[in-house]
Amino acid sequence: MEITIFLAKFWGSLFMLLGAMSVGAKLLGRIIEYTEDRTITISTGYITFLLGLATVVAHNIWVADWRVAITILGWITLFKGIEKIGFPDRVNKKAQMFKGRQILWGGVIFLIGAFYFWIGL
Repeated sequence: MEITIFLAKFWGSLFMLLGAMSVGAKLLGRIIEYTEDRTITISTGYITFLLGLATVVAHNIWVADWRVAITILGWITLFKGIEKIGFPDRVNKKAQMFKGRQILWGGVIFLIGAFYFWIGL
């Protein structure tokens, strides 16, 4: 259970920071622009892949309670890393969908982070 709490707080804190910076400092808009550079997309893909892999290896728990949310996030992150490494142009096309609603999506990211942080308390 300790690893579950750690990961919930880690992912929650990360998402809340990214969400707040997306709303306040327009971070999401800059991230969307960075997807136009294949090198940056692939480089961040390796980081995303490693974060997802570490989460899956440490917490591959498929149970019918809130802990499965950590496992699902790990798998999503792992697959997102693979997508960024293998298909950077597709990532750029998908990122463009979020360009017009950066503040909205920043708020959504923050709320997802708040959920994960809250379940880790």
